[in-house]
Amino acid sequence: MIVTTGNEIAGYAVSSYLGIVRGIVVRAPNLAQGLLGSLKQIVGGNIESYASVCESAREQAYERMVQHAEERGADGIIAMRYDATEFTQGATEVLAYGTAVKLSRV
Repeated sequence: MIVTTGNEIAGYAVSSYLGIVRGIVVRAPNLAQGLLGSLKQIVGGNIESYASVCESAREQAYERMVQHAEERGADGIIAMRYDATEFTQGATEVLAYGTAVKLSRV
């Protein structure tokens, strides 16, 4: 599956648009990550335990988006983006989305 943030894929033409595909994950840090993150907020700097939660959520949302595109028979996803919204206090929704397309070689 070719995925790009661009609106075209070099060497390919979009033969059809299959619609928007997405992958959604809602994540919260576990107790240990939350405690370490809270302590790190006091002293400042990068909060690696939170970064790990964010990276994991983005990866899982991306995989779900690709699976959604495969279910639609897509060869690629264009205009891919991430979005994140605080769902409830301490839990964040991570959304990966884009346009599923069928491709043909040019």
